Amino acid sequence: MRKNFIKVLLKKVHQSDKSFTSSFKKPKIHKNSISHFPFPQMESASELVEFPLLLTPIDSHYRACTIPYRFPSDNPRKATPTEISWINLFLNSIPSFKKRAESDTSVPNAAEKAEKFAQRYSDILEDFKKDPESHGGPPDCIVLCRLREIILRELGFQDIFKKVKDEENAKAISLFENVVRVNDAIEDEVKRVENLVKGIFAGNIFDLGSAQLAEVFSKDGMSFLASCQNLVTRPWVIDDLEAFKVKWIKNSWKKVIIFVDNSGADIILGILPFARELLRRGSQVVLAANDLPSINDVTYSELVEIISKLKDEEGNLVGVSTSNLLIANSGNDLPVIDLARVSQELAYLASDADLVVLEGMGRGIETNLYAQFKCDSLKIGMVKHPEVAQFLGGRLYDCVLKYNEVSS
Repeated sequence: MRKNFIKVLLKKVHQSDKSFTSSFKKPKIHKNSISHFPFPQMESASELVEFPLLLTPIDSHYRACTIPYRFPSDNPRKATPTEISWINLFLNSIPSFKKRAESDTSVPNAAEKAEKFAQRYSDILEDFKKDPESHGGPPDCIVLCRLREIILRELGFQDIFKKVKDEENAKAISLFENVVRVNDAIEDEVKRVENLVKGIFAGNIFDLGSAQLAEVFSKDGMSFLASCQNLVTRPWVIDDLEAFKVKWIKNSWKKVIIFVDNSGADIILGILPFARELLRRGSQVVLAANDLPSINDVTYSELVEIISKLKDEEGNLVGVSTSNLLIANSGNDLPVIDLARVSQELAYLASDADLVVLEGMGRGIETNLYAQFKCDSLKIGMVKHPEVAQFLGGRLYDCVLKYNEVSS
């Protein structure tokens, strides 16, 4: 019985011609909630397409997953040390996911179903440790994330982090204006962008996909301002800040695509002040958010609501017009992203962008760190897994700012 269930799951994981998200109900936005927005609202299509700014041909230039769990010379039937390390990381995260699932009041018999989730997911992970080929192919970070989400959704858990996301969004919204005014008070452009970058790192620490951070958060919470002050010292493990500042001063980007990450302080106190500054400097900004919930990542519909709450009666974000701000549904439903599979709407909006920003450990480090684009790109996030720190040769909670400029 268990093997049959796992076969069904793995079949869904390895589907390549259709988006798995089409199997689930997509978040709907009530008409009244979008009538005040000066920019279009996008719903993702079921068919996903390649992100148009990836260097082509994609088959030879693009690999989504950054960290190779194995090499061609490895025994296909024996788990590598890297595979075992990462499988153990996902195993260690199960208790925190189970706890969230147990408290999901929207699901009948949540405690019983949470136990089923924990058992089913751990069984599959243990199978991978015994034989990486046991379920149709060796695991990578996308497969391991996908399996977790499939099992949760099959059991009726659509958004087990909703309560904590709503709470953290409310807290961050109350702090937004103060954070923005602190940035605005910095007259020197270089120092201001440095402060904005530090804000992105500080916000990005709100990540409940990390077992260690989930435990810290549940006990003590997290302070955005304290996180800003306590970032690891430079140089960071990947530190292209100086080159980024040089380009920033030139004020040259006409259109910026930002793949956003977590709810709460991450999106509201980290990314939105950065996006607002780009808007103030004349750039058009497209915020690309997940279609469906995954961990505490912000979704498209949630981001629409957040910005609606932050804007004043004139449609401004603390004095800056949002007429050049768009929100796009990325078509994604994981905390990592494969840019060979994005929504058609996002692909259309991105076709003429000249800067792509991938924010967060999942989208910008564990996947896409080495992705090559036809335009400038910025991968920015905090290292929150020891396994990632080891791979990069850095410290836990180290920072990554990888900037690549493409000559015109």
